[in-house]
Amino acid sequence: MNTDELEYAFYEAERRVLKIQAKLHQWAREDTDRRFADLFNLVADPAFLLVAWVRVRGNKGAKTAGVDGRTAPSIALMVGVEEFLGELRSQIRDRSFRPLPVRERMIPKAGGKLRRLGIATIADRVVQASLKLVLEPIFEADFYPCSYGFRPNRRAHDAVAEVRHMTSHGYTWVVEGDIKACFDEISHSALLDRVRARVGDKRVLCLVKAFLKAGILGEDRILRENNAGTPQGSILSPLLSNVALSVLDEFVAHGPGGPALGNGRRAKRRSQGLPNYRISRYADDWCLMVSGTREHAEALKEEIAGVLSTMGLRLSEDKTLITHIDEGLDFLGWRIQRRRKRGTDQYYVYTYPAKRSLTSITGKVKALCRQSTNLEFAELLRRLNAVLRGWTAYFRAGVSFATFQYLRAFAWRHVWSWLRRKHPRASWKELRRRYCDGRWWPGTGEASLFDPGKVTTAWYRYRGTKIPGPWPTSA
Repeated sequence: MNTDELEYAFYEAERRVLKIQAKLHQWAREDTDRRFADLFNLVADPAFLLVAWVRVRGNKGAKTAGVDGRTAPSIALMVGVEEFLGELRSQIRDRSFRPLPVRERMIPKAGGKLRRLGIATIADRVVQASLKLVLEPIFEADFYPCSYGFRPNRRAHDAVAEVRHMTSHGYTWVVEGDIKACFDEISHSALLDRVRARVGDKRVLCLVKAFLKAGILGEDRILRENNAGTPQGSILSPLLSNVALSVLDEFVAHGPGGPALGNGRRAKRRSQGLPNYRISRYADDWCLMVSGTREHAEALKEEIAGVLSTMGLRLSEDKTLITHIDEGLDFLGWRIQRRRKRGTDQYYVYTYPAKRSLTSITGKVKALCRQSTNLEFAELLRRLNAVLRGWTAYFRAGVSFATFQYLRAFAWRHVWSWLRRKHPRASWKELRRRYCDGRWWPGTGEASLFDPGKVTTAWYRYRGTKIPGPWPTSA
């Protein structure tokens, strides 16, 4: 199959997949108790497998091999896409497909800790992607508006905007939730029970279970069993983790002080000294906003610990904090705090980059500028610009002007330090002529240092329950 034929086949396949997904989503929304009994044929459908292949092939990790040593480019070159998908479809249909263990890689986290990343084989990734195409529209009909992580058309900014909105409207006590080793400790049996509530096709359930139980080949080359958790790095893992953590969303939504209450009932609870509460969750990071007292927040924290225990999860006692919005909290890289507006007596809730986030980006800039001076200047600027653009794009949706100005000066200073080390005998005038076109800002005709100080900032509007879904039937 040549490139043009593959592109046309993908176009037709994507149209078919979107049409079927829209039907699945509509049926799931119309009947909240419906169990879908014939989904296995969709997982093995040529259109679903082709769309899954294209998405796997387009990921950054396509050139990273699993335990079988095969990458997506090598499969396309040595086997051929049509032959590979045909063989994979046959294995799925005759029930001979078996997931291979994931290859473990420990990657550093902030604070010096390590996080486990599971690298599946390309074949396993394609089947997982096909499973996700089938299951996602069904479970999206059940997910609550307060969940934002790894869901279509939603982002971290929505979760932060909800915290800012609710804390600006009387929900002044916040439980900052931290689930200990969330992706490693989810109970397989409890998770499968929640999947089983919507999926009645035993063949699909067996396939999901097979991926959950696939072993882990550690960095020490020892094969270990996987009896709990959904390894990060898996295509199916974000969807399954949302299915598991939706118990938390359900608890808050259906609680006596949850968002389902009307304004009158909320006011009545307040007059009786009872709390109202809301939650904003991005994957396993969440904030419970409480309109009440610190004692109410403490009690809700204990109730949530009990809810999470049904999924085999635990709250981290050290990291799960209860704070007042006047003290401020860190959430998804942002600092959220109520402060007095300069020059007035009015208090507002502001969001700006947290100190930890600023330390992270300045550390990256410092590390890049410590590289060998044998590096080409244009290459140094390219690497710096990539991290600066990404960081400022995320944090432009808040009160970030002063932070961007600081980052501008920090980057300028470290680039000049690198140039001085590269040419220790050159004068300032010579360096400016050679690397700044006679000015002071580093850059030539070939490349120029990205200027964080020129990035405009704007509030990210709280969208509430009005976030459109990816399918026509979504509200």
